[in-house]
Amino acid sequence: MSRNFFGTDGIRGTVGQSPITPDFMLRLGHAVGRVLRAETKRPTVLIGKDTRISGYMIESALEAGFASAGVDVLLSGPLPTPGVAYLTRALRLDLGVVISASHNPFNDNGVKFFSAQGKKLPDAWELAVEAALQDAPHWVDSTGLGRARRLEDAGGRYIEFCKSTISNELTLKGMKLVVDAAHGAAYHVAPAVFHELGAEVVTIGCSPDGLNINAGVGATAPKALVQAVREHGADYGIALDGDADRLQMVDAAGRLYDGDELLYVLVADRLAQGQSVPGAVGTLMTNMGVEMALRRRDVQLVRAKVGDRYVLEELSARGWQLGGEGSGHLIALDRHTTGDGIVSALQVLQAVRRQNRTLADLLEGVSLFPQTLLNVRLAEGADWKRNTQLTQAQADVERLLGDAGRVLIRASGTEPVLRVMVEAQDAQQGRACAEQLAEAARA
Repeated sequence: MSRNFFGTDGIRGTVGQSPITPDFMLRLGHAVGRVLRAETKRPTVLIGKDTRISGYMIESALEAGFASAGVDVLLSGPLPTPGVAYLTRALRLDLGVVISASHNPFNDNGVKFFSAQGKKLPDAWELAVEAALQDAPHWVDSTGLGRARRLEDAGGRYIEFCKSTISNELTLKGMKLVVDAAHGAAYHVAPAVFHELGAEVVTIGCSPDGLNINAGVGATAPKALVQAVREHGADYGIALDGDADRLQMVDAAGRLYDGDELLYVLVADRLAQGQSVPGAVGTLMTNMGVEMALRRRDVQLVRAKVGDRYVLEELSARGWQLGGEGSGHLIALDRHTTGDGIVSALQVLQAVRRQNRTLADLLEGVSLFPQTLLNVRLAEGADWKRNTQLTQAQADVERLLGDAGRVLIRASGTEPVLRVMVEAQDAQQGRACAEQLAEAARA
């Protein structure tokens, strides 16, 4: 069966356009409820959301859909995506539902789901929901309707969980942090986590109004954090995205650290503690400089497709613990079942504190390769894989770069664009090679 609604991370789109409409969300809640009822007589789901104004509409429609299928609902209000995953597992619920479009602007929204174990659900489950959406509704009678109630202490429970993921002996006393929650789901919990661990906390991006999520702040717009760290003389800055599963960090010098570098720090810290780290999972876009640095530590890097879902699948298949991508999705399966920006930041700060070294010191010897990324618009119906000129150009470039670079060519999943990426120790050489490949792709 083909997918009509689910993408790589749930269902997402522009509010007011199919499928992000109240009538569809009611149908979706009902369909998911029927899938749950096929396995559990009286399921209970948790619905969390970020701070988009459209969250109220979608939440109400989903709640009605679940109730109409005989499913009970707990409502957490604004809560980070990983917080919903945690509470679903901790409260022994049947499903976690997140209303969020992550790093997208406020006029987008979406829905994604977590299993009872707090993990992303498999393709088979999503296909079962797609099938149920095609069926006529089966409304339960009044005696079978689901009930809804507010989970008043959701934020507090999640704060305590985050704090529990680091050593009980660790304190952040004497450390000044700027916390940027992107006016998103973590606006009320992220500052509290770091403050309760002893840090002096300065906040930006923590005043949501329903329309300003990710607007010039957060992990996708880190310039605001760089400026705030310098302005306040902070030791570090922590930037999350709208649903708080991404992380970018800034040090006192204003240097920005992306997910690739932070993944290396997590691996190196585990090794420093005498733990075995057989390998880590990155993506096709993970910087080659990090791969080489890990190799020098006898740690294998395996590349998954772009997207934290695929990183998680690869980690689970190999029984490994650490993975991530440059955008800031970091996964530490010995701490959480999914990527978590706050938990990841705590892991990095723990490494800084217990090794008594700065973040820059911990990354000494790790040199990122300059990356050139070009988007080539394809003619309608064009099959880039059959472009012999591009095939030959790629072979020529890869021969030229040898072990000092790499090439990645992939089609966009959302638009008729070919993404051409060249990574090389020599930035000028990398750009020239990327332009050569782009020209061949247009032929």
